[in-house]
This record gives sequence, structure tokens and C-alpha cells, in this order.
Amino acid sequence: MDALDLIKQDHNRLRKLLEETLGAEGSEREQRMDFLRTELVAHERMEEEVLYPRLREENKARETVLEGYEEHHVADVLLDELLDVPPDTDLWKAKVKVLKENVEHHMDEEEDELFKDARAILDREELKRLGERM
Repeated sequence: MDALDLIKQDHNRLRKLLEETLGAEGSEREQRMDFLRTELVAHERMEEEVLYPRLREENKARETVLEGYEEHHVADVLLDELLDVPPDTDLWKAKVKVLKENVEHHMDEEEDELFKDARAILDREELKRLGERM
């Protein structure tokens, strides 16, 4: 599978996890958040260690890649803050909603902007090799 198809597939899975986490109640909130945190961090690392470094070399994609790193950082800050918020509070739900909105915006931007640039810069074989590394 090529790198962009793999990321798109993972984005769809993460969108579902974000929705399920936001809708969770009671003791399920903490379990869902733990799983979501693990999956989001793994997804970020996959992009940051494989795709982003390659695209950062290209002027056409550099700005979008740098924004991606920063958007990952914002998600990580929210995830860290959520560790200190009791899951049975309104604040927890508000922070999860902000996390969801930020991550979905990031994924939409990647799919609209970064993917377009990546397809113009990278040929099929390189996208496939990057996908294999991921």
C-alpha cells in the first residue's frame, strides 16, 4: 500500500476513535482515551519519521510539513493535559472535543494539501516504499 493510502486509512480509523472517545460515558472514558492516545501518538510518529522528513526537503511541501509538526505538538499538549483532568467532568469532555476538532482539521488539511503536494513530488514507487516503511 502506498504511504498516502495508508495514512488515509489510518485517518478514517482515528476519526472513528475520536468520535467514540467523545461519546464515551463513565469508566469507559478513561479506557477509550488511553487507546486513543496510543493510536494518535503512533500515527504521529509514523508521519514524523517516514513521510514528513522526505517531504520537508521539497520547497513545495515544506510549509505544510512544518505546520503538521506543530499540529502534532498541539494534539500532544492536549493529550498531556487530559492526563490531569478527571474523566467524569465536563472539562474532560470539552478538552476531548477540542482535541477531536484539532486532529480532524489536521487530517483534513493533510488530505487536501499535503497529499496533493506529495503526489506531485513523489512517484508511485517511492510512495510504495514509504508505505512499506510505515
